[in-house]
Amino acid sequence: MTTSKNTQPNDASISAIQQAVRNFRDARDWRQFHSPKNLSMSIAIEAAELMEHFQWLTTKEATHLAQSDPEAKNAIVEELADVLIYCFSLADILDCDVAEIVFDKLVKNGQKYPVEKYQGRF
Repeated sequence: MTTSKNTQPNDASISAIQQAVRNFRDARDWRQFHSPKNLSMSIAIEAAELMEHFQWLTTKEATHLAQSDPEAKNAIVEELADVLIYCFSLADILDCDVAEIVFDKLVKNGQKYPVEKYQGRF
């Protein structure tokens, strides 16, 4: 098993990640602030901060930003992590199994957008 710089396993399960987010929240007694409204707003705010890194760049520049600038990549992945943490937090508050809802949505999307009709196009 490989590990990242913070010594957490790179192949941690979704449930282990969700538990780590829950433990972080609970150790700080923040559940009281984690309403679906607040968490959904936080997701949008963090997503906007993520988008800010790519604002005004061409598609090509945006695609290569993280590859060409390690400092930019670090900032981008930190914003991405914030988005994901809030998503896991909202799933927890809504009592959702993240893996289940993602797989269920992929099945629905597969039916809505069959490969033979949508491959390589929108």
